[in-house]
Amino acid sequence: MSKKIYSNVEMKQLEANPNVVKVSERSITYHPFFKKVAIQEYQTGKFPSQIFEEHGFNLNIIGKDRPKRCLKRWRDTFEKYGELGLEGERRGKGGTGRPSSKELSAEEKLKKAEARIKYLEAENEFLKKLDELERQAMKKK
Repeated sequence: MSKKIYSNVEMKQLEANPNVVKVSERSITYHPFFKKVAIQEYQTGKFPSQIFEEHGFNLNIIGKDRPKRCLKRWRDTFEKYGELGLEGERRGKGGTGRPSSKELSAEEKLKKAEARIKYLEAENEFLKKLDELERQAMKKK
């Protein structure tokens, strides 16, 4: 996350850009289409700052090093997960994480399900013990 905090005026300017999905005080969410176009343009030899300026971004507002950092992150994601990795937002509390690059086998799915069952059973036991301790504490009062 950036150390820069955007003012309300800067946020409104950024939100007016069609390549921006949303803006908060500290972050910019870029449109997936823009991410793909930026990667393609970078591969043809354009510089990150040039790409951002040509798509309507003011480098004085977003910061001179942001284009380079964004493109690095997007290229890494693209190489690892393809175009699906660039779709949607995966940061923050609502993020679902990066899409899995491989399909799990039936054996792996079974192991994962068994581990989850074991975890949930342990959680239930803990809650039963906690409930019993609370009942005992209420009796003492």
